[in-house]
Order: sequence, then structure tokens, then C-alpha cells
Amino acid sequence: MIDACSLESKPLLSVEEALDRIKAAVIPISDTETLALKNALGHVLAESVYAPINIPPDRNSAMDGYAFASRDRSQGQEFTLSLVGTSWAGQPFLEPLQAGQCVRIFTGAVVPIEADSVIMQEQVQVQNQSIHFPANTLALQNIREIGEDVNLGSCLIAQPKKLTAVDLGLLASAGVAEVTVKRQLNIAYFSTGDELTPLGQPLAIGKIYDSNRMMLGGLLSDPGYSVTDLGIIPDNKQLLEDSFIKASKNHDVLISTGGASVGEADYVQEILRNCGEVDFWKIAIKPGKPLAFGKIGACYFFGLPGNPVAVVVTLQQIVAPALRQLSGAPFSTRLRFLATSTTALKKAPGRQEYQRGILSQDESGAFFVASGGAQGSNILSSMSQSSCYIILPKACDGVKVGDRVTVEPFSLLI
Repeated sequence: MIDACSLESKPLLSVEEALDRIKAAVIPISDTETLALKNALGHVLAESVYAPINIPPDRNSAMDGYAFASRDRSQGQEFTLSLVGTSWAGQPFLEPLQAGQCVRIFTGAVVPIEADSVIMQEQVQVQNQSIHFPANTLALQNIREIGEDVNLGSCLIAQPKKLTAVDLGLLASAGVAEVTVKRQLNIAYFSTGDELTPLGQPLAIGKIYDSNRMMLGGLLSDPGYSVTDLGIIPDNKQLLEDSFIKASKNHDVLISTGGASVGEADYVQEILRNCGEVDFWKIAIKPGKPLAFGKIGACYFFGLPGNPVAVVVTLQQIVAPALRQLSGAPFSTRLRFLATSTTALKKAPGRQEYQRGILSQDESGAFFVASGGAQGSNILSSMSQSSCYIILPKACDGVKVGDRVTVEPFSLLI
């Protein structure tokens, strides 16, 4: 088996080299906007947020039970206290707690100033207004102290974090109503090719439906991105160049699929050289070798291959890290770990390969992976049925049953 890399006149960039080139070229955006907290999910925090209050702001009970002062406890002996009121969540008991007294209290309710302990309701016996405590009653338990979670003035969330639903909850718990975030990235994408037919139209002989734009729309679905679908552009050099230039003027990133290879109708690289600059074209990745990266004015350009699996692989492995960097998000890597291959895998040395696999885990926690099926870059069905990438390095010349391989889950659920 011969890899196409062996036919190249000079060595192709490795995936790592391509990512390094992109990292050196991409300058994060600096523009910011202020959003209401409910609209900030998925946006990159531009200014760190500091706690305007203590969380919790008051001492409160960690459970339903009875609040008492440990001074009234008889060490190692049963004791009885008088019930004088109730502290509800949102409706505290405000009277002074005298010696020999206790209050009924519910989770989250304010603990009276004189009390320093709470006992679970299941551990006491109640007789009218008398509460009988067992001999093993513990003191100084089940109270959440002021500022136990966050202290007034401390950093709640540091920029440039990409805000999660939990982050929004933390900010809301401190009363933060709005945040300053990086503005959305403006991204446009389109497909090229005379063979492409939009959905909803009859399919003529020699034509195929355009799946790439549907996938790109889903893969680029992110609150931090404003995404525009520019449709299908035919294999017309002047029309493509005009479309590139027009889109570059009001977008941060332009992504095309198709036309980046070496066929007579593949114009992307040539057009990019005419109206912008090419940083690199073609990398040692499979699928996805004919990938172009450059700029048109201030707009970054990614010319992806036309085969649909190659589009997904290059978008996730090459373009997505660049978009995160451009958006100002902190550097992150996708989760990878070793699994035992239960099938033999074919591969020729020369390119880092991203094969589709089906990941499983046995009762002991060990991971196993099997081939997801046919690995052609045009075969989406096997990718739909798979749950991970099997990442095979450039030098790998195949995998035997029982070999350990690196896997990268499509999601954290398998």
C-alpha cells in the first residue's frame, strides 16, 4: 500500500507543524461587548469578575433539623431543649436564642446568631415543644459559614474563560447581572462545485446533494460565533474570486469546502494567491491532505477538502483550535487516551491518520476500540455509526488485534 505523501515533491507539513503555523498567524480579537448574564452562555469572558458579596451571605443550615447552641449540650448524655420557633429559607428566626432553647430549621435557612450547631431532624424525638437530643449529638455540625463558597472581593471567574452553564449559575449566585465578553466571531462558509445540488431539488445524473454545508452549520454552532451560510458557488474562477473578496470584507473567518485539490477545476489555492496570501497548502493528514490556510485582507481563510469526512476531520482538528484562539478562548486540547484495538487496521506510513472507531468500556474500566467500518473520505455512514477517532501517527504501518492505540472520543459519552 502506497500513501500519496510518497508522491509529493517535498515533505508535507505535519499536523503539529500546521497547527504551530496557524497559532503563530492568528491574532485574537480584542473587541468586547456587554451582555446580560442570560445571554452570555458560550461567550469568552473579557474581564474577570470579582464577588460583590460573600457566598453564602449568611450562615445557613446544610439540612433540615434543629439549630442549637453547643453550650446547652450535655456531653455523652441525652438532653432536652425547648422549641421556640422556626427558621425558614427566606424567613429567618430573628429573636435572640436563650439558654435551653432551639429552633426548627430548614435547609438554606439562616442560623440564629446564638446557635452554632444543627442536628438532623431524623436524630431527635419531638414531644410537643420539647426536643430530645441523643447522647451522641455532635456540636459545630451542618452549618454553612459566611463566604464558605466565595469571599467578598475574591475572583469569581477569571478571563478569558468560555462561560458554561455552571459559570452562569455561580455569577448569578453573586448577583452579577451582566458581563463583558469578547464579541462574536463572524464566520462565513460555502461549498464549491458544479456537481452540488441544494436540498429540496431533484438530483440529476452526475450530481450529488451538498452535505458539507449542513455539517459545517452544525459543527460551527456556538454562541460565540455568528455564522453565515453563503450557499453553493459553482466552479467559476472569477465568481469564486469575487465571492472570496466580498465575504472577506465583513467576516473574521471564511471557510470553503471543495476546490482545494489539484484538479483543473480546483481554483481555491490559485485564487487565494491572487487576492490574499497562502500560509500553507496540503498537510500530512488523512483524510484531508488538500487543506489551504491563508488570509484575504484581515480575514483568515480555510480551504477544506470536498469529501465530507475530510471536512469533519479538518474542521475539528485544524480549524476549531484556530477559531478558539481567534475568539480569545484559553488553549485547550481534546481528550485522548489509549484503548486496545479489537480489529486489525490498515495504514501506510506518511500521514497522521484519523480513522473512525467504535469505543467501548468493560466492567473493569478498560477501553477497547473497533473499526467503525469503511474508511473512505466519502463514506459518512461509518462516521455516523462511530464514536471516536483512532489516531494513527505518521510512521504507523498498520495495527494488529491487541495493539494499543490512541483514541479521541467524539463526545464524553460512549
